[in-house]
Amino acid sequence: MTASCPTPASAVAFRGVSMAFAALGRVFLCLDKDFHILHASELLDDMTAPGSAASLAGLPVEQVLGAELFGRGGSLRATLEGGERREGWRASLAVEGYEPRLVSVTAAPFPADPAGVCDPLVRYVVVLRPAEGDGGDADVTLFHGLVARSEAMLRLFRLVQTLEQSEVTVLITGESGTGKERLAHALHARSPRQGGPFVAVNCGALPGELLESELFGHVRGAFTGAVRDRVGRFELAAGGTLFLDEVGDLPLPLQVKLLRVLQERRFERVGESVSRVADVRVIAATNLDLARAVAEGRFRDDLYYRLRVVPIHVPPLRERREDVEPLANHLLARVAGRRGRALRLSPDALRCLIDARWRGNVREMENALEYAVAVCRGQTILPEDLPADVMCTGVDVPRAAVPVAPTPAPPTLRAVDETGPPDAEQLRAVLEAHRWRREEAAQELGISRSTLWRRMREAGLLH
Repeated sequence: MTASCPTPASAVAFRGVSMAFAALGRVFLCLDKDFHILHASELLDDMTAPGSAASLAGLPVEQVLGAELFGRGGSLRATLEGGERREGWRASLAVEGYEPRLVSVTAAPFPADPAGVCDPLVRYVVVLRPAEGDGGDADVTLFHGLVARSEAMLRLFRLVQTLEQSEVTVLITGESGTGKERLAHALHARSPRQGGPFVAVNCGALPGELLESELFGHVRGAFTGAVRDRVGRFELAAGGTLFLDEVGDLPLPLQVKLLRVLQERRFERVGESVSRVADVRVIAATNLDLARAVAEGRFRDDLYYRLRVVPIHVPPLRERREDVEPLANHLLARVAGRRGRALRLSPDALRCLIDARWRGNVREMENALEYAVAVCRGQTILPEDLPADVMCTGVDVPRAAVPVAPTPAPPTLRAVDETGPPDAEQLRAVLEAHRWRREEAAQELGISRSTLWRRMREAGLLH
């Protein structure tokens, strides 16, 4: 298939538009309703290789610019289907036979053409420009499912790219919900082992005796209940990457065994004396302060240094608030797309998200947007559609559960019997003192969030 337009008039129109964008150093793509490429401007040949523009005709745009943006449920695809435009997103341009290239992406729905000059099949337009050496952080980068604008995260992305030819052990640290596993996936996808499996195991999810079998496997009869041989995660990950999540929760006896595997690259199944090769790259992650754990004797120092050959720290969302807007738009497109909806954030709702503390980081934000999509009745998410524990500083939210100004801190209600009848006035005072942030109020009261919710319901304080 070629990139020619179906009529002489539309061919002239496309060539004229392409020349105009080429003068600005931009590549121009036309997409049909199914997000297949109809036309690509010839400047693409200069950016990649001769014949590239013609070779793209008929391909799904997600094959060229990635499924995260243009696949079903992709953030740009969802916003385009909702009639919105997006500017300044970054993607990796993949053209067969040419090294992937980072580009900045602007996309918009194509308006109806009553004059009939343009190709009637065109529904969307995409403009690309080279993004290497942009400098600054004005654009949004989508990197293996991670979305960022902040320089702190862009540095992490560049580090992952630097490690592309390496199989070095990496320790990823950061709070829960910051995207440590996604970063581990990115390290795997850009490594020499990308063709092998990516196997994850949560070291804090199982007791030690079961975790040992989960990691190394066991033979029949090794312990009560071992009725057959079992392959462990080290074997399942052969030729690929083993991701040890929450590695700080490993019991000390297992820490010794893991250290031996990292040193000797060999292991044995539980109950077996046969030594097996550990053909894996290990990436570990934790939300604990391992240096403190070492000082307190809860984590072996030799294992700590074996794991952190390359240390990577993922900063919490509250320390990179410039990432909140692109993250929120990306997550909203994905969450709403699963429900067949195209929603947008109002400016006030976006300000609420930017001001929120996000102790649960990106995971908490996604949960908040899941809630908002569930309760929103229009096409725009408003502040009142967000969960009550998302702080809205300086925004007039028509919801009684968010006061205009904080009240003086009330007497503590700690040690109150969780099963006793709530005092509505005291409960309201604690909630207002914490601006109706339930997690903080529950901590002040010394009760769980579920108990706080029940007491609010009994006191008629749910809105």
